[in-house]
Amino acid sequence: MSDAFIVCSNLSFSWPDDTPVFSELSFTVPGGRTGLVAPNGAGKSTLLRLIAGELRPSGGSVAVDGVLGYLPQTLPLAGDLTVAEVLGVAERIAALQAIEAGDASEEHFATIGDDWDIEERTRAELDRLGLGELSLDRRLHTLSGGQVVSLGLAAQLLRRPDVLLLDEPTNNLDLEARHKLYDVLSEWNGCLLLVSHDRELLDRMDRIAELDRGEIRWYGGTFTAYTEAVQAAREVAESNIRNAEQEVKREKREMQQARERADRRASNASRNLKNAGLPKIFAGTMKRGAQEAAGKARETHSARVGQAQARLDEAGRALREEDRIVVDLPDTTVPAGRTVFTGQGMRVRFDDRELFAGDGADLVIRGPERIALTGPNGAGKSTLLRLVDGDLEPAAGEIRRADGRIAYLSQRLDLLDLDRTVAENFAAYAPGLPDAQRMNLLARFLFRGARVHLPVGVLSGGERLRATLACVLCAEPAPQLLLLDEPTNNLDLVSVAQLESALTAYQGAFVVVSHDERFLAEIGVQRWLRLADGQLREIAAPDRG
Repeated sequence: MSDAFIVCSNLSFSWPDDTPVFSELSFTVPGGRTGLVAPNGAGKSTLLRLIAGELRPSGGSVAVDGVLGYLPQTLPLAGDLTVAEVLGVAERIAALQAIEAGDASEEHFATIGDDWDIEERTRAELDRLGLGELSLDRRLHTLSGGQVVSLGLAAQLLRRPDVLLLDEPTNNLDLEARHKLYDVLSEWNGCLLLVSHDRELLDRMDRIAELDRGEIRWYGGTFTAYTEAVQAAREVAESNIRNAEQEVKREKREMQQARERADRRASNASRNLKNAGLPKIFAGTMKRGAQEAAGKARETHSARVGQAQARLDEAGRALREEDRIVVDLPDTTVPAGRTVFTGQGMRVRFDDRELFAGDGADLVIRGPERIALTGPNGAGKSTLLRLVDGDLEPAAGEIRRADGRIAYLSQRLDLLDLDRTVAENFAAYAPGLPDAQRMNLLARFLFRGARVHLPVGVLSGGERLRATLACVLCAEPAPQLLLLDEPTNNLDLVSVAQLESALTAYQGAFVVVSHDERFLAEIGVQRWLRLADGQLREIAAPDRG
């Protein structure tokens, strides 16, 4: 198979209801690190499942050269499994321990095979992924979601695969765990095919494969190089469209002018023939000749218009759809010196556990500050947002909120009524706006035509986020403090860019919980807070090199 670790030939797949996903898709994946990008719903995860053998194609074939490792987005693991069982090393380590205890049964040697260093390799792999503190007999249900993802990756790496498929591996990982994963994958020497919306991770790839309209396009280099190439292609396509539009107008204008000239010649010829007193048969022959010449001229010009229109259509197909949210939000403005929230000595208790240590957490938010709230999973970041919002009352401490609306977007995006349409939800948040103005604002959030009248419950994750942003940011009164909890989770790259556009237009204060450093940089975060070990501290902005 030479350097082609994965070969897909004429691959076709449809869901049981005959909805097509791929049709005769052919490509090869060489060694090194490949990032696979596409909007949600394009079939990225389905493609990985086909390569992994979890799904069977309806046509074509998939060939993988070597041992395959596959980490899906959702790990089908029972909570009572131990760490050793998840890693697939429990039997070999038990056999080793039995031999060390003096049991020289042949079955123990058969179980171990050549893996006499399995315990050392296991501990080393866990250390690399930041899981060094885990005991091998710890139960899965005691771990965080991020720890489970890292554990799943460790299980695949222990198999020493030649080909590794990863589907959104940084989902649920905090910042520290993400950087551990980045380091591990930077050292990868086999064939890696990675689906991710994590731009920091994609910038560590050797190449980008873009799945678009059932085809794969290849771009050498990192994700940044890919976006630059896409932008350059977009600019060329836009220029080609402008030129093609001008060509169509010119050809139509020339066709109209030719028709008018032919009509004038025909009218003049008819008068001249009548004045010349020629026989009717001769006059009829000349008239038919003029009509045939005019018809041929029309056909020639129509063909040229058709060719110009075809070139315009081709240029239009080359232009990618890349809608951005462009909106002005003057009502969200907060004066620079205004204090919108003060919390002193905030403490929270859950049963017998106190969340914020010592004297509690202190937080002051002034003016249009853009604050990133970071820290490990489980540290209490979401709880702190609920305190700021007023959804949760502190067990101790003092909280003061300025007059003005506070909007809280939880990870669940549960603010809107799922049974009501986008337009109905928007009208509930901004009842004082005229219908035409509401429709105009929804269009700016990329809801146009029939999409405005869809129930929120049927929208995609990215669409639901846009609907929520439209309702919250354009609400009456407009929010002066916005709280966002992991807003980029499960969003595709286009939706993340749309979120960045909306937050750039927002002029109030916000606090955002996120582990996505690129996203935080794009939305202009000015102040960084870290919550860890029960303490909230101001930290320096990370050095992104």
